[in-house]
Amino acid sequence: MAGPEDAAAESVALTNYAEMCLQTEDGRAVRDLLDLVGDKWSLLIIGTLSSGRLRFSELLRGIPGVSQRMLTLKLRSLERDGLVSRTVHAEVPPRVEYDLTAMGHTLIEPAVALATWAMKHQPETAAARQAFDQQ
Repeated sequence: MAGPEDAAAESVALTNYAEMCLQTEDGRAVRDLLDLVGDKWSLLIIGTLSSGRLRFSELLRGIPGVSQRMLTLKLRSLERDGLVSRTVHAEVPPRVEYDLTAMGHTLIEPAVALATWAMKHQPETAAARQAFDQQ
């Protein structure tokens, strides 16, 4: 069982890591990642594509609430950053499919961890928000 010394050491390590993230290229990489996937739709797109290659219309149906325009913008952004690949098939009408790249697949595990944390702590964050708003 972890004691107070372990908790204090972990706190110091996290503080040192946070300072490093603010002041180094590693910090820039963390900020870039959060800019990349920290929006409302990117992780949902990545999660939806984790099951395999999909057409635009399948993605649109699989992500409730996303507009065609927003899905187009996010897919372009994820493609630009190397997380999603876009394949255009020379057919009439043209068929376009999207898939995760090898690098995109590496985001699934951390994304699932974040989603699990969010679901586990949602009641606590909702209660904290309500208490804060009532003050």
